[in-house]
Amino acid sequence: MPLPTPGERSPLHHRRIDCQGYRRADGLWDIEGHLIDTREEPMQTFGRGRIAPGEPLHEMWMRLTVDDRLQVIDLQASIEHAPYPACPHFPAERLRKLVGQQIAPGWTARVRLALGGVHGCTHLVELLGPLATTAVQTVYAWRGESPDSRDHQPPEDFINSCHSLAEGGEAARRLWPGHRADDDRD
Repeated sequence: MPLPTPGERSPLHHRRIDCQGYRRADGLWDIEGHLIDTREEPMQTFGRGRIAPGEPLHEMWMRLTVDDRLQVIDLQASIEHAPYPACPHFPAERLRKLVGQQIAPGWTARVRLALGGVHGCTHLVELLGPLATTAVQTVYAWRGESPDSRDHQPPEDFINSCHSLAEGGEAARRLWPGHRADDDRD
């Protein structure tokens, strides 16, 4: 275990998020995610009544379709299990607010603005984070493996997006050899 050994404890809640990226025959990309929450003890809800241990409290699917520039082409969701009666009736047309948006810096803020609070579903909004990361990993990994990979380096807005991609660091110098810090200050 990579973490220090914990003290005595009992498991209560288990969340699993699984995402997978697909290259489509038409050149687009489908990124699919599955979120499932289960409990180790029975839970009583007013919407579904008793939820037995191991039975999904939440179970949701989402498909994000993007192009090579990570622009959202389509977004679909399905809510199979949820604790409240209104959850499975989430208006799918609200997801259309993200069509045309690009997965790039500011994505999380745009998602929360479009689908946060009463305009969305907390769990679908949370699932969009791992889906976006999976989209970036899927598309840019494929670009790096393609014969024309020199034409497809990650965009410069990835610079300073994490510790390893800090401006001036080894990874940034290798990925963006022509980038100079002074270019950003003009």
